[in-house]
Amino acid sequence: MKKTFIFLLILPLALVFSCSPAAKKVKELPRVAICGLAIESSTFSPAQSDEAAFRVRRGEEVFTYYPFLSPDSADRGRAEWFPTLRGHAIPGGIVTREAYEKLVNETLELLKANLPYDGIFFDIHGAMSVVGLDDPEGDFIIRIREVVGKEPVISTSMDLHGNVSRRLVENTDLITCYRLAPHDDALESKQRALENLLDRLESGKGKPAWKAWIPVPILLPGEKTSTRIEPAKSLYAKVDPITKRDGIIDAAIWIGYAWADEPRNQGAVVVTGDDKEAVAGAAEELATSFWNVRNEFEFVAPVAQLDECLNMAVASKVHPFIISDMGDNPTAGGAGDVTWTLTEILKRPEFKKENGPSLIYASLPGPDLVEKAVAAGVGNVVEGFAGAEVDNRYAPPLKLKGIVKAIEHGDPAAETEVVVQVGSVKAIVTKKRKPYHYEKDFTNLGLNPRETDIVVVKIGYLVPELYDMRADWIMALTPGGVDQDLERLNYKRIERPMFPFDKDMADPDLKAILVKSSDEV
Repeated sequence: MKKTFIFLLILPLALVFSCSPAAKKVKELPRVAICGLAIESSTFSPAQSDEAAFRVRRGEEVFTYYPFLSPDSADRGRAEWFPTLRGHAIPGGIVTREAYEKLVNETLELLKANLPYDGIFFDIHGAMSVVGLDDPEGDFIIRIREVVGKEPVISTSMDLHGNVSRRLVENTDLITCYRLAPHDDALESKQRALENLLDRLESGKGKPAWKAWIPVPILLPGEKTSTRIEPAKSLYAKVDPITKRDGIIDAAIWIGYAWADEPRNQGAVVVTGDDKEAVAGAAEELATSFWNVRNEFEFVAPVAQLDECLNMAVASKVHPFIISDMGDNPTAGGAGDVTWTLTEILKRPEFKKENGPSLIYASLPGPDLVEKAVAAGVGNVVEGFAGAEVDNRYAPPLKLKGIVKAIEHGDPAAETEVVVQVGSVKAIVTKKRKPYHYEKDFTNLGLNPRETDIVVVKIGYLVPELYDMRADWIMALTPGGVDQDLERLNYKRIERPMFPFDKDMADPDLKAILVKSSDEV
């Protein structure tokens, strides 16, 4: 009898404890999967990106991409995680259909392995093009929904140079993008997208009641829309205050991707939240602000034809004088192997002698020349061809004959790098294409960019480290798959009218489109 009495006393306490928040936290952590593919793909380049172009992380390795999900982080403890596949590639040419299908199908199989899920963190760029397929990210999310169902909340993180189709907005629930260009806030934005998801799952609020989407018919390159300068600086400064309004979860402005020819390529605004009027009003406010400043966008730095840039650099009293070789910028989708600029540099008499103005050129892929340089060794003469294996529309493969100044093996992107000096020019030649962003990219090769007269890089606007290093800077209007003169490109499929191609176009209808919930798709 006494034992029965004690049991009856303990039973309610046990029931109370099992229903406590602490117990629920242990038992009911949301189940969240992670997946995504990220690349910018120029359809104006002859290059194609295959599976090998992607740096693919699978399973637990996916966490290494997200410092905010380190083992001891607060966010790591907020869910039961199921990282599947996350692939990222240096921008390049259109992705082969075979590569796309293989990576997507593998992702879907990994998702199937741990069903069901409460949420999906969908981490993409938004400017992937695929052979024979429009709007790959829209296709990808639909196929994810076919596997996971309508119930999970999907939160999508994007680059502001991505494209936002209606079906992408319909099938996601929460969506956001970077607010800075250059993208100093990339990881911060991804964390915001993830925490928006976790907040909605933990609170039980789930999917937002409203999503307002407004396509904005503006197509401009990133080099004219950097948030370092006006009007993008003030335009993007409006986003965060809007997210603090009652009834709004997140807001975002996409510039879009200029070097692909699909109907989805244009600017966009999306606002998510639970208050219909607040969400629609905020979206219309941002879209109108974007449209109203369309004529104010200018290049983030002075621009000129290459000869003029070189004349200025040679005459300059400060160093390094940095020249952006923009037309074949691999960080925007260029093939990276156009030889036109380096060919023109080597024609100039100033650089023909070793004691001429010092110039670093970064870089040109040339696997055959790299192999010959390795065989010749440092300090010896090498002769061979580099570049134009992929994009030879503007200049043929470039024959270089010079002294091997450095050889480095093991770079994750380039694999092998060599420095060949021709006259006063030190050209970096790589086994595989590589963008040069950091001072260590140069110093690892024995080069000192700070003490060099002229540094030419295949890039558009300078990334922060090069920007801080520059003594002066100009962007060269060079040819390539990411030509900054958009009106020279042969667009056939973008929506028209489109600014700046149709300069006298009427003001568009920027009324918010309230997109249906993913439950209703």
